[in-house]
Amino acid sequence: MIFSGLAEKLQDTLKKLSGKGKLNEKDVDNALREVKLALLEADVNYRVVKNLINNIKERAVGQEVMDSLTPGQQVVKIVNEELTKLMGGQQSEIEISSEPPTLIMLVGLQGSGKTTTAGKLAKRFKNEGKNPLLVAGDIYRPAAIKQLQVLGERLEVPVFSMGDKKDPVDIIKAGISKAESAGNDIVILDTAGRLHIDEDMMDELQEVKENTDPDEILLVVDSMTGQDAVNVSENFNEKLGIDGVVLTKLDGDARGGAALSVKAVTGKPIKYIGTGEKLDDFEPFHPDRMSNRILGMGDVLSLIEKAEKSIDKEKAKKLEERLKNNQFTFDDFLDQLEQLRNMGPMEEIMGMIPGMSGAKQLKNLQVDEERLDHIEAIINSMTKEEKNDPNVINGSRRKRIAQGSGTSIQEINSLLKQYRETKKMIKKFNNSKGKGKGLMGNMNLPF
Repeated sequence: MIFSGLAEKLQDTLKKLSGKGKLNEKDVDNALREVKLALLEADVNYRVVKNLINNIKERAVGQEVMDSLTPGQQVVKIVNEELTKLMGGQQSEIEISSEPPTLIMLVGLQGSGKTTTAGKLAKRFKNEGKNPLLVAGDIYRPAAIKQLQVLGERLEVPVFSMGDKKDPVDIIKAGISKAESAGNDIVILDTAGRLHIDEDMMDELQEVKENTDPDEILLVVDSMTGQDAVNVSENFNEKLGIDGVVLTKLDGDARGGAALSVKAVTGKPIKYIGTGEKLDDFEPFHPDRMSNRILGMGDVLSLIEKAEKSIDKEKAKKLEERLKNNQFTFDDFLDQLEQLRNMGPMEEIMGMIPGMSGAKQLKNLQVDEERLDHIEAIINSMTKEEKNDPNVINGSRRKRIAQGSGTSIQEINSLLKQYRETKKMIKKFNNSKGKGKGLMGNMNLPF
């Protein structure tokens, strides 16, 4: 889970406060001391932590809060609001030029994920009906051009390249001309990075900026580098002037210091976050939603957006009709499981559900991805007759399915039992509600 270490500590601390009927200044001080330590351990910039704690305390010890019927909950609300403000307050989007093409220049150190981010951005714009062009401007890193071309082929997005022998400025200017003549309305520049910030790199990026006048300069930083990511952001902003930040590898960052510090230190918003290796693991950064996740309040809006992108509406409609008539086969079961898994790692999905987003709840949940693999293997080893009518699965059939799926007869029995329970639940739900909703809200999957 994103920010799992920080989330657990903050939630534990604030839970003590929210349960109190009355608060005094000492209670608030003690809680904020724990909040401060949790933030520092998460590698949040010291100046940022100091300002945040001061802002929270100034509001939390006010008479209005102290005299409230629920003072603890009021303090939690203040912490949520201040965390949201710290991370930028509201979502910041890329500015689309009124005169195409919109030019987006990606900058950052080697290894930060610039090229992959270029592909993710291109896919996002293509899904929005745009016509992006990727420009290979990194002539130094081995295979950088090839990597971008492979991404372009997968996405069916054109890639402009002139090899690694030309000047980067000439390549980028030619790429922009190509976009103008071909009707591409978005141009994404993949520029060169270095292992560390140096003058040559900055001079080259400055020259690209002066010669192309990009609409957006996005700095791509690896969130797992913590405070170093903040220092890199500060340096790039001072020397180049950036418009926003893309935080990559946020799925592997249990601490979260970069996400909580970048905006406060640079004054520039986080615009996107990378949450995995797949091209779909990329989403706009919403400070309010992220604060809710950190404090264990869930993130229903992001969950809905993931579901809308991942769930096949036609299949869902057909299934709804089948469920109304109490028709439910193992093919339906498997189809729903696959759509659920397409939404992302189960632990991440469960972390977006209010009441299930606390770090401790997720620990107890023990999401078992291997178990889900076994379920898929078991169902795929069944005949069509067995999928449609599991009642025909006798002892010899169970043995054959177990051998075919590389599982045990006990696992077959467990799945059959769960199938029967799910079917009963659907029948009960139909009788009480008059209609089926699919399995997303009603099926007790074996996590």
